[in-house]
Amino acid sequence: MNLKNKKVLITGATGGIGNCIVKKFYELEAQIVASGTNEKKLEELKNKFTNIHAEKFKLDKHDEIENFINLVDKKLDGIDILINNAGITLDNLSIRLSEENWKKVLDINLTSTFLMSKFVIKKMLKQKKGKIINITSIVGHTGNLGQANYAASKAGIIAFSKSLAIEYAKKNININCVSPGFIKTEMTDKISDDFKKVLLSKIPSGNLGSGEDVSNCVAFLASDMANYINGETIHVNGGMYMS
Repeated sequence: MNLKNKKVLITGATGGIGNCIVKKFYELEAQIVASGTNEKKLEELKNKFTNIHAEKFKLDKHDEIENFINLVDKKLDGIDILINNAGITLDNLSIRLSEENWKKVLDINLTSTFLMSKFVIKKMLKQKKGKIINITSIVGHTGNLGQANYAASKAGIIAFSKSLAIEYAKKNININCVSPGFIKTEMTDKISDDFKKVLLSKIPSGNLGSGEDVSNCVAFLASDMANYINGETIHVNGGMYMS
């Protein structure tokens, strides 16, 4: 996979999976803008990976998204690859879920993916090529207790990506999804041993995935090796869900 000097924007770069995606593209010598909301973690990224750009960005401020894309475009002198990885959870049973928390998860997970893609595609059309990889979730396929808002947002990303892929296939712009299952991160490290045993019993491979499992898949889709793959979702879940 040759991604040397490819110009890449990665959102949600400060999380566990986001960190691994940054690391993979750094190793493959891409030019990177890493964005996130945690200023301290962005500074740590800059110190860890020299020569990357790290930009703090609020995805819930929709009027700023176009300005942000213009900023990234100037910094990199173009955008070849967009990786929409940013997302949040605000879990609760549906009858207890507030409309505010429903909207916030949909806005940050789904609407921001739409807007980021919309403004990046305008740049890619001028370049006559591009790749967009949207990070969804196994929960978008299976649903999950207390995650109606999160599941809806991730399922929406999948359907949105398929429509987008159809619209821009002839423009040499590929849009695909990567759907992680349960990946070992700081979040899953906090799961109790009893619940982890139940969880592992549902995964045929018998283990949690790693951030590298996800980043390897993202890098493949971003490369020229995946030029004839469009509108697809690749599952990285150890066999927990098979579409």
